[in-house]
Amino acid sequence: MTTVSNTVDEAAKLIRARISELDAERAKLERALASLTGGSAGRRRAARPTASAPRRRRRRRGGTRADQAVKLVTSNPGISASEIAARMKIQPNYLYRVLAELEREGKVRKDGRAYHPA
Repeated sequence: MTTVSNTVDEAAKLIRARISELDAERAKLERALASLTGGSAGRRRAARPTASAPRRRRRRRGGTRADQAVKLVTSNPGISASEIAARMKIQPNYLYRVLAELEREGKVRKDGRAYHPA
């Protein structure tokens, strides 16, 4: 049993040593790349704005799909997103985003899979 334990400990030690070697090599490569491209060797910036920066909102114009969805929900209480999408002739995955926004704004209410006027 001791041999197995020693073998596992030795394998873990070798893996840690290799990780250290790779970290040093990565740092070297990042510095080389930075000197070639004139950029910094640091990490890339996040794709999304920081928490302090407000997120841009989508702008709505009159006669939007959201307005069409609200009209369908109002005239057909209990309608599902798939049914709304089929009647509007759009993909349901796009409509789910629209309906979630309408729900946040308090224009529709979701009950299970059914949507009702708020």
